[in-house]
Amino acid sequence: MPEQNLQNHVQRVPGFLTLGLVLLVTLIGSAVNLYLSLGDHQRVYSASLVLVLTGSVLVGTFFARIFALKAQDRAIRAEENLRHFVLTGRLLDPRLSIQQIIGLRFASDAEFPALAQRAAEQGLAQKDIKAAVKSWRADFHRV
Repeated sequence: MPEQNLQNHVQRVPGFLTLGLVLLVTLIGSAVNLYLSLGDHQRVYSASLVLVLTGSVLVGTFFARIFALKAQDRAIRAEENLRHFVLTGRLLDPRLSIQQIIGLRFASDAEFPALAQRAAEQGLAQKDIKAAVKSWRADFHRV
């Protein structure tokens, strides 16, 4: 695997982006179809049904993505809390937000405790934490 760093660490799922685009186009097409069917009582039911089903699938897809990311965030928080405990004998500072902890996961063990303390004290944003990492610890499992 290639070395991961601040410039190339973002991972995108092309299939998910394609699905979102297809669903968006389908939603627009079904809305246009419903609009054109408003005068025809035989077509209005099926056109409205297609619109409602497409909207439901779009919302369901969005929720599936959000729920998976929330579960992944919880796992990252637990992993980084354990890593901090192993390195320092203390749990992570409770002032750290989940976004800060997600940024800290890229720090090497040598710089992790000090960067975690600095992030808590200064309220660093996730992007600032990632930019402060000198020795990058790759994470190829988050999507």
